[in-house]
Amino acid sequence: MSIELVKKYAPHVDELFKAESKLSLITNTDYDWTGAHAIKVYKISTVALNDYARNVYSEDPESPEAISRYGQLYDLSATTEEMLLKNDKSFIFNVDKLDTDETAGQLQAASALAREVREVVIPTVDTYCYAAMVTNAGTTATAAAIDDSNIYDLILDGTEVLDDNEVPETNRVIVVSPGVYKSLKGSTVFDHSDVGAEARRLGVVGMIDGMPVVRVPSARLPQNFGFMICHPSATVAPVKLEDYGTHPDTVLSSGTIVTGRICYDAFVLDNKAKGIYYQPLTSE
Repeated sequence: MSIELVKKYAPHVDELFKAESKLSLITNTDYDWTGAHAIKVYKISTVALNDYARNVYSEDPESPEAISRYGQLYDLSATTEEMLLKNDKSFIFNVDKLDTDETAGQLQAASALAREVREVVIPTVDTYCYAAMVTNAGTTATAAAIDDSNIYDLILDGTEVLDDNEVPETNRVIVVSPGVYKSLKGSTVFDHSDVGAEARRLGVVGMIDGMPVVRVPSARLPQNFGFMICHPSATVAPVKLEDYGTHPDTVLSSGTIVTGRICYDAFVLDNKAKGIYYQPLTSE
């Protein structure tokens, strides 16, 4: 005769592993969308230097020298770029009272909400922001195969471009895929000895020429992503609204309804796009 063996459900949930967002290291929130769905930022022109017209006399009253010894008088241009928030996302789900009771309390509204944010919301926002940075990078290098023999030279190519574009040397960050990180680990120039505990908590895994190295899961990066060197001032990543809530005992449910809404976007500023250098991989 057969014996029905006992099955026991452990009072734990097999949670998915999910990485924390690294966007705070490579973007900024310098602009305020409070009270507005879009903002405009001015871009002001400059003028070139002239030779000062010292001891110059002109009989033509309309000549530049007659008007100003400093050179021809120009008006500065003041154009704008508009940043309109395009992503307004939401979710809703129900946690039934009996489901909570009959899963030994493992199906709880608060923990389910935290799980939704960790496993769905954060990866979605990250993926969008990285794609925006890559698409609008000031410099996109020719795709290359990356290994431990050429990774450092390729990074130096990127820093050279940023140097020539006069991007500030401080606060630059290198974003790498796990595959490129593996190549870095095989390179003799990679150094992780001076990374402090706080930097590690934020996701920094090493330093190259004073630049923190941040490793990001491939699922959140564009296809064929190699690495990106960026200055945080180049990309604005606003979250205008982050509204999450649990609603117990409503007329819609014998339980708790969980809702969430997030309004976000990512913008690479026109005059700071050169602060992003992107190195793609060759297609396999």
